[in-house]
Amino acid sequence: MADTKLPEVWLRGPLPGIPALLQPAAHALLQAREEILELMNDFPEALLWERPAGLASAGFHLQHLRGVLDRLFTYAQGNALSTAQLQYLATEGKAGGHTSLQALLQAFDTQVTLALEQLKNTEPAQLTEIRKVGRKQLPSTMLGLLFHAAEHTMRHTGQLLVTVKVLTTRN
Repeated sequence: MADTKLPEVWLRGPLPGIPALLQPAAHALLQAREEILELMNDFPEALLWERPAGLASAGFHLQHLRGVLDRLFTYAQGNALSTAQLQYLATEGKAGGHTSLQALLQAFDTQVTLALEQLKNTEPAQLTEIRKVGRKQLPSTMLGLLFHAAEHTMRHTGQLLVTVKVLTTRN
């Protein structure tokens, strides 16, 4: 039987419309999206907010993945966070409205799509421009923020994987 599983996203070639320097970030975001959607397929909704060993819940990781992409890509554009973004940040990790598994997965999927669109519209000449982050206005660059968004997304993808495996394999 032939192996029909695709190679990891970064081994599938350049993504159309994404500037060369941003290909790794786009590849990481697409890889995270694929892994998360596969991982969460058939995940029991009742386990979404459980915190194994006091660690972050799967629900938190899904909320945070969406939120951090939104925030870091906002900073990359040179903008401050909106009131709505700050309110979303304050609710991360809390079960409430729009926190069903399907809603969380859809929100993350949509945010990845928005991020990819922003990468397509990014001028490579601007990548080294200084960007201010947070209330303290800490210095970064557009490229630093976009790279961090991708690696932070992959970090939480790994943490989500472990959380889901612990929750779904315990006796």
